Formats: sequence, structure tokens, C-alpha cells
Amino acid sequence: MDYSKEEVIEFIRQEDVKFIRLAFCDFLGNLKNLAITPDQLDKAFDEGISFDGSAINGFATPDHSDLFLVPIPSTLTVLPWRSTTGKVLRMFCEIRNADGTPFERDSRYILHSAAEKAKAAGLKIKIGSECEFYLFKTDANGDPTTEPLDHAGYMDVAPYDKGENVRREIVLTLKEMDIHPEASHHEEGPGQNQIDIRPASPMRSADNIINLMSVVRTCAVRNGLTADFSPKPLSAKSGNGFHISIS
Repeated sequence: MDYSKEEVIEFIRQEDVKFIRLAFCDFLGNLKNLAITPDQLDKAFDEGISFDGSAINGFATPDHSDLFLVPIPSTLTVLPWRSTTGKVLRMFCEIRNADGTPFERDSRYILHSAAEKAKAAGLKIKIGSECEFYLFKTDANGDPTTEPLDHAGYMDVAPYDKGENVRREIVLTLKEMDIHPEASHHEEGPGQNQIDIRPASPMRSADNIINLMSVVRTCAVRNGLTADFSPKPLSAKSGNGFHISIS
């Protein structure tokens, strides 16, 4: 559902929201955020919430470090794994300079500019995605190991596929966030999984992928595991692919 600013404010009042996470990505696609309380939301919408851009690699220099996060109402989602009383919301943000202009190194701004050029050329673009990841066991301290969850292979089923219930939890959590997976299955590598996301506009598709990675990591931790999206987690086994289809 696409929310307006006014609908977001009303939603927060009605749903006992305690924290709002303002999220963005660095150059490498790593999710970053800061949390505000509802009383700061008007300021966030009107002025933005400042952060130190020089602390993010490639963003800004120390002498021009002030950048501002301005939440995008249409990206509002409740984080289902947080408490149902005192809800936590997340909105993706535009990054702006101190004078209010767009921050040109913001990956969201870059994607938006490219999508607008395509639209001006008469193109309507949709992007689908297939995301692969490994599930590894953790040690007694909860730190990641390189021991895969199972030794199943491509499209195997339980009991060989021990990630079945974790994928189920991931898919149901995504649906709660209005993100719609098309398919999920065990991949070729041991402990390797794949989830496919329904095609959407370029910006919505990018948001869906960031949310997917966040949900996968969260569900993995809740099950005493760790998720690894890196290209080659195990040198002698299948690498993780990230396939996109553009139509």
C-alpha cells in the first residue's frame, strides 16, 4: 500500500508505534538506519534528520559532512519481527544536502534519475529478481561458522532440505510486508536457498530486495543461523547468484 504523509502520521497515532527507522543504503548496498520517535516525524518530513555523511564511505568529506534523511511515505512498512505492542516502522529515505538539494551519490537518487530517463523515452520497465543465499550454523557464542545447515541439493525436499521451515518463515514475513515472492526452493549448494520476487517497477524492486535481505538475515538469526549472500561463501561449492529479469 502506498501511504501519503498524512496517512503515515495517522497510522502511527492509531497503531501504537514507538519507533520509526529511517533507512538508506551505502554504495555497497548495505542497509543503514537511524531510529526516531513519533514526535520527531514532522521534522523528518519537513526538514530531514541530519547524520554524519563523512562516516559513510564515499558519501561526504569531514568539511561537508552534514546530510539529511527525508522519509518517503509510500515505503512505510511495519517490521513484523518486532513487538506487536509498541510497533516499529521503517521507511526508506531520500538523502539531501544541507541546502535541500538531492545528494547526487545517493543510490536511490541515481536509480530514480535513470527510471525517469527511461520513462521520458517511452519505456515502461519492470524488474524481477532471484536471490540466492547460504544458511550456516553458528557457534556457541552465536558467531557465524562455515558449516552449512544441510547437505541437500537442487530442489531437494525435507528431511534432506533443512531450510524448508526457515524459507517458509521468510516468505510469510515478506507477505506481511506486502512483498510477494513467486517461488522458493533449495539451491544446488549445501545449505543454499533461493527466493524469487515478483516483478515490479525499478524502485519498488530495489526496495523489495533490500527488505528481502533484511528479512532473511533476521529469520536466520531467530533460528540460530546466519545468512550469507556473498558471491562465493564456500570455495568448492556453488556460488550465490543474484539474477534479475528486465522487461
